[in-house]
Amino acid sequence: MSWFSFLKKKSDDKSPPMKKTLIVGLGNVGSEYQHTRHNIGFDILDELSKQEEFAFETQKLGQVAWHKHKGRTLVFLKPNTYMNLSGKAVKYWMQQEKISCNNVLVVTDDLNLDFGTIRMKSKGSDGGHNGLKDIQLKLQTQQYPRLRFGIGATYQKGKQVDYVLSPWSPEEKKALPERIEMCGKMVLSFATVGLQNTMNLFNGK
Repeated sequence: MSWFSFLKKKSDDKSPPMKKTLIVGLGNVGSEYQHTRHNIGFDILDELSKQEEFAFETQKLGQVAWHKHKGRTLVFLKPNTYMNLSGKAVKYWMQQEKISCNNVLVVTDDLNLDFGTIRMKSKGSDGGHNGLKDIQLKLQTQQYPRLRFGIGATYQKGKQVDYVLSPWSPEEKKALPERIEMCGKMVLSFATVGLQNTMNLFNGK
């Protein structure tokens, strides 16, 4: 069976989540990118590692951590490929851990949502996000779950790159801890009770 056929077969599977889940936080490596809007995926996984007391280690194509939660194995990945090549790391660790699309959750920033709005989706387009665009290209499908963290779009024309790579405003920083904590709960819920139940429980909060 080809890689694409394997993904297609598994993404059509509506059964409960498997006992192993890959959680991918998107971001860019390097101190100049720390705690910027585009790195919210990294920040959410870092905060979850503190709450759940697990540690990342340097592995091929990223920082990786393995964690047990309610009888399930969660594999956390922060790609070190830079945003535009995120799909390379995602595909490698899916193959390495034998995890199919319906058991992958990509945590990403989203310009199309107001700041602090959180949405989990089962599939969708890349929405102009370069990390999602590369994941879609490498996996040859849009059908993989993602957790979208709204960063708003309060920038002038032609300043999108500067905006996503800039730090949060003081007002946003005050609201971030509660929103990041909510995302952590959604990640753990996804891994234990599945996509649909998590969307029903949390979307809109």
